[in-house]
Amino acid sequence: MNRYVAAALTALFAVAVSGCAADESPHVLSGSPRVAVQHGQITLDGENWWPTGVNAYQLGTDWDINIGCGAEVDAEEFFASLAPRSLTRFNAYQTLAIDRNTGEFNFAALDAVIAAAQKHEQLVIPVLTGQEGACENNIFKQRDWYVSGWRNSMQPAVPFAEWVVMLAERWDGSSAIAAWELIGEPETSVCAGFDCTLELRTCPDDSAVVLRQFVDEAGALLRGASPSHPITLGLVGGGQCGTAGADFEYVNESPYVDITQYHDYGADDEVLPGDEFDGLAARITQSRNLGKPLLVGEIGIPAGTCLPLERRADAFANKIRGQREAGTAGALLWAYVPDPRRDACTMDIGPDGPVWDMLESLW
Repeated sequence: MNRYVAAALTALFAVAVSGCAADESPHVLSGSPRVAVQHGQITLDGENWWPTGVNAYQLGTDWDINIGCGAEVDAEEFFASLAPRSLTRFNAYQTLAIDRNTGEFNFAALDAVIAAAQKHEQLVIPVLTGQEGACENNIFKQRDWYVSGWRNSMQPAVPFAEWVVMLAERWDGSSAIAAWELIGEPETSVCAGFDCTLELRTCPDDSAVVLRQFVDEAGALLRGASPSHPITLGLVGGGQCGTAGADFEYVNESPYVDITQYHDYGADDEVLPGDEFDGLAARITQSRNLGKPLLVGEIGIPAGTCLPLERRADAFANKIRGQREAGTAGALLWAYVPDPRRDACTMDIGPDGPVWDMLESLW
């Protein structure tokens, strides 16, 4: 989406939702929290749990209701197809709770995801916003957003601070919530150009302090609205601005981070990718120092025309087994889509194929 379309969408949302109140009747779901963090381990129903599953960012898309984020997925069918005790990470962005026709809040599409997960006794991690702005306003979040923008800038209907409380209070009663994710792949960089490509970013000296303050303050709001569910931060973990080297441990030391994360890309044949400062092995050690479990929240391996699907499934299995032995606390693959592009080299994981057989036979 180009910047003019993005600006128009942002303006449309600002006008449409001005003065409109959020749904006053939360979608109340029965149940109690099933997931906790105890002694540096993730537990499910009181027993140690090493979750596996997929990222299915598109689950909240409903073209009759919202602007969508990828293709539509039948949530009932999706959760019914998963192995028991699976974990799914998905986008629970504010844009997906706004009716594209009326401009008012409409939680039906997102509520349906939680209801289907709970019905099939599956677990999910809702991601409350993303760094790059994809499926939101397409604006890359910079340092100023972490300083104050998250409290006072519309995103697109209410500031992120209000969205955190609104959604957490709405779903706090659901046993399907494994953990909340404040933001996916955060970094407190400053951009020199509109596109904010990696080459155009700079990293201020106080980046780690700014990110830690955001996590402490936004995490406190989230914990206040949902006291019993764990919180995670979707860090890439590879040396991004604000979390390079020792800053990874400093930011994750926040009392409002219960589960740390690392995202594994670009090293398809390596069990523990990265160097001694910002690699997965270093992140495992830092998380262990904090007494917190580390979830490999994204493992992406392209396949299709570039790699047979069966070989990718084997590569996933090799990574998962090796990373578990090294001390990680779970693994989620990138990414489920209902319409995989079989004639291209992509990270698409379709609704059937060898990846699913691999996940079911892992342990």
